[in-house]
Amino acid sequence: MLHHYRMFADYNRWANQRLYDACATLSDAEFRADKGAFFGSLHRTLNHILVGDRAWMKRLTGTGPAPRALDEILFDAFAELRAAREAEDARIIDWLGALDDDALSALVEYTPITSPTPVIQRRDRVLAHVFNHQTHHRGQAHAILTALGKPSLLLDLVYFQRTDGAQWG
Repeated sequence: MLHHYRMFADYNRWANQRLYDACATLSDAEFRADKGAFFGSLHRTLNHILVGDRAWMKRLTGTGPAPRALDEILFDAFAELRAAREAEDARIIDWLGALDDDALSALVEYTPITSPTPVIQRRDRVLAHVFNHQTHHRGQAHAILTALGKPSLLLDLVYFQRTDGAQWG
């Protein structure tokens, strides 16, 4: 399973790069336009994905910033948000690279941002959510891009495996 999660970390880095490349072509007004997605705009959706990753990495590693709200705007400027996304993707990849298979069954205790009740979960179950969460909200970001009249992105895992991620195929 560790190999599987490392693949997902690399895939998420790749997909995030493609998504941010597409967002870089937008005007600031387009980037901030509310298009009816769960978090409204690309600006808010991309901030939310980073909020989620930072919250989970804080829980998993005990280090890094801990966001206070799921809709927190961590970075207002696109360039700063992109740089933080790239750094977080590298952090996730590096952290997974240092784990061994036994580490996946370790228990993680955390308190959700939305509830004061502590939760205990296996690390591998948490990681499944982390990667699914990114994919879910990247899909919303993709829908916003197409609503803005931009070309559809190829973000499928299998496309990654057949191209840049051939080592995972």
